[in-house]
Parts: sequence; C-alpha cells; structure tokens
Amino acid sequence: MNHNHIEDTHALLNSTEASHTPTRRLALQTALGIGYAASAMPLIAQTAIQTSAEGLTSGRVEIDVNGFKVPAYRSAPAGKTNLPVVLVISEIFGVHEYIADVTRRLAKEGYLAIAPELFVRQGDPSQFKEIAKLQSELIAKVPDAQVITDLDATVQWAAQNGGNANRVAITGFCWGGRITWLYAQHNAKIKAGIAWYGRLEGQTNANNPKHPIELVASLKAPVLGLYGGADTGIPVTSVNNMKDALAQVAQQGNAAAKASEFVVYPDTPHAFHADYRASYRAAPAADGWSRAVAWLKQYV
Repeated sequence: MNHNHIEDTHALLNSTEASHTPTRRLALQTALGIGYAASAMPLIAQTAIQTSAEGLTSGRVEIDVNGFKVPAYRSAPAGKTNLPVVLVISEIFGVHEYIADVTRRLAKEGYLAIAPELFVRQGDPSQFKEIAKLQSELIAKVPDAQVITDLDATVQWAAQNGGNANRVAITGFCWGGRITWLYAQHNAKIKAGIAWYGRLEGQTNANNPKHPIELVASLKAPVLGLYGGADTGIPVTSVNNMKDALAQVAQQGNAAAKASEFVVYPDTPHAFHADYRASYRAAPAADGWSRAVAWLKQYV
C-alpha cells in the first residue's frame, strides 16, 4: 500500500462512528449509481457541507470510451452552455456523495464539473470492506494510461454537453491529487490544476510508470498544491522535493512550472478537505477551497 492510501486507512480507522441507515445508503447508491466503500459506511452520516442542486443540472451520466460506458456524476448551472469545465477526481473510494457535492459546489461557481468513475473496469470500491484489499485488488490494477484516456474522453463529453473544451481545469483528492498532476502534464488544453494532497513521488510499476516529480518538465498548466503539514504519508520533504523540481524547470522556461504554487497547512493531516471523515479540518478546508476557486477564476 503506498503512502496516500495508508493515509486514507488511518483517517478511516481513527474516525468515530455515525449512523448511516441501509435505506439511506441504498438511496445514495441509486442516485449516483456508485456508493461509498463498505469500509467507510459506518463512519458516514452525511457530509459536513451539503450543497443543494437547486438551479443546477446535476446527476449521473455515461461517457463513451471506445465503446465502454464510464459512469460519471456531473453538475452544471441549469440551461447554460459554453461553460468552463472542471474534472473532479476522487479518492480511492470512488465517486460518492462527497465527490458529488464537490461537483455541485463548483457548479454553483459557474462551472460544468464532472467526476468520472475511473475504477469501473476493475471493480466497485463500495463492495470492499477492507482498505488493504481495496488497494491491492482494485486500485493497484488501474493503469495510469487508462485513467488518462478516460479523462480525455470526459473532456470530449463535456465539450458536447454544454462545456467549453478550451476552458478546462482539473482538481482531485488524494489518489485524485496525483492524477491531477499527471493530467496537467499530459493535456495541453488544460488551463489549471488543483491537487489536494496528491502523492508526488514513490515507487513505480507497470501501471504507475512515472510519478509527478518525474514529469515536471512536461507540465502544461499551473497547479495549486494543497497539502497538510502533518500528513505522514506525504511528508513536507516530498513537497519540497517537488518545489525544487518545479523551480529547476521554471528556470528552463516552463511557464506552468513557474506559476505553480504550494500551500502547506501546519499541523494538518492528510484528507483535511474530506468533510465526511475524522481527518476533516474546517479552517484549512475552507481556506483551500477559497484558494482553489480563485485559482480557477485566474486561469480558466
């Protein structure tokens, strides 16, 4: 299990239990098509922030990727077109109510926000009762190349459904934070990225051949990195290594690297924005969200 997934495990194990009835779970899964990981279920009553869908077109859609249907949750201001697009990339637990709410928060800011279920070919996170098995039997089997292809198709879908393909950003949490860096290093049309505590370096394998720090020279959009100073899985030394790598390529003329920024919140754990988990920290989460919205308005 790599560091960011270890942090997900710690945050869940340290959470206090809250009621979450089977009826509500069923309603949630029916609404989204995808639910919380079973291991997370007893810990969740509701997200701390609940965003109404009033005034929005919000719900489940399907994205065609070479004949395969990838489910996604999207939110957008109702009746509007030519909208800037934000790809929302989940943690290892998949697209559930917290991620859906993030899309609604972004839609309230004027974006078409869409969260594709990037694990769907390998399995359903909600069926796993143990984090270690979720990681080894599902997440570890998801190739970066597959994720990139799915995101390219998601951008195409958005462009055909009210979005502007020339105004696209990406944001992601934990597992999705790493993907945010990778996609900002892949797609030349991406205007901005916001990576919430995404892994920057580590061991590689066939499915994860390179990490963000190895691809800094390819960065095509400025990324705002939001990290916790007390994140034991992604230490501040790792953030500093990435800062140094960005500074080096910035000196070589990479404008995206030069414009990228990090905010490290002191005494703040991993997953501090996840408002359904004990790791949630309201003040850093709110500050990070304000910075993220400002980042989008500046670049997208």
